[in-house]
Amino acid sequence: MSVLIFADAADGQIKKSSLEAITYGVDLAQKIGATASALVLGKVTDDLSALGKYGINKVYHIADEKYNQLDARLYTKAIASVVSTSGTQVLILCNNLTGKSVAPRLSVALKAGLVTGASGLPDTSNGFVVKKAVFSGKAYANIKIPTATKIIAISPNSYKTVAGEGKAEVIAAVGSDIAPQVKVTSTQKVTGQVPLSEAELVVSGGRGLKGPENWGMVEDLAGLIGAATACSRAVADAHWRPHHEHVGQTGGSIAPNLYLAIGISGAIQHLAGVNRSKVIVVINKDPEAPFFKAADYGIVGDAFEVVPKLIDAVKQFKGVA
Repeated sequence: MSVLIFADAADGQIKKSSLEAITYGVDLAQKIGATASALVLGKVTDDLSALGKYGINKVYHIADEKYNQLDARLYTKAIASVVSTSGTQVLILCNNLTGKSVAPRLSVALKAGLVTGASGLPDTSNGFVVKKAVFSGKAYANIKIPTATKIIAISPNSYKTVAGEGKAEVIAAVGSDIAPQVKVTSTQKVTGQVPLSEAELVVSGGRGLKGPENWGMVEDLAGLIGAATACSRAVADAHWRPHHEHVGQTGGSIAPNLYLAIGISGAIQHLAGVNRSKVIVVINKDPEAPFFKAADYGIVGDAFEVVPKLIDAVKQFKGVA
């Protein structure tokens, strides 16, 4: 039996979420007595043999520039081809934008059972059962995959990356000869910030900040602790912040180690996108705010009084003037 991990890349570098998927896949392979390999599409600048330090022994690389941009049809053909030729029984992906676009197509193409948003290694004591969160994180479901080929998409920042030593064999693979159907005419990138989907620390603001002119203290605090910034839907809809910072049921779903919410009431729609956070800290002047019920730590107080004091305390701790 073999496990294949699809390692997604951006700007020539393997994504952090893909390293998490590789660690997950290697741990699964060890559990079921299988071998673990990775697959990379497109031109990359990273040394792919270095992925061996995460426990894999082979890296299949289709070094064709047409895979540098996400085209779900092309990706599906290429991944399915490697799965078939390598004798893969379990395919692992990250449940990010690429994974969500490709995994369902692969499930159909390979006639494989699929579980997205997995939260832990499968239970193999009685079949192959995968645990995942359901109902916006309010419950868990144990899903049995009975098919010969199985696909698991794990949520970003849900599995700890473990690196050791070693080098992997890089094997040149051939992709599909079909032409891309997606043409990218322009790209707009946010630079100088931690990608929200991969951030381990997140500082988020809501309507309690009263206006975009008050967002400076959120950015100051985030900058001091090396965090990404996020916001509630109301803030994004009011154009105080860009929509890519919106987290919640209709926005991004994140799982940082720390989520600091400032001036956010904590409606269920917002909680659906952040309830996988390891630690939630809430600052709100309303003691009845629903967010306090989900918080690990809470401060009842005016954000315009609390946050500046918090910034000063962090500066003092770090010795920053």
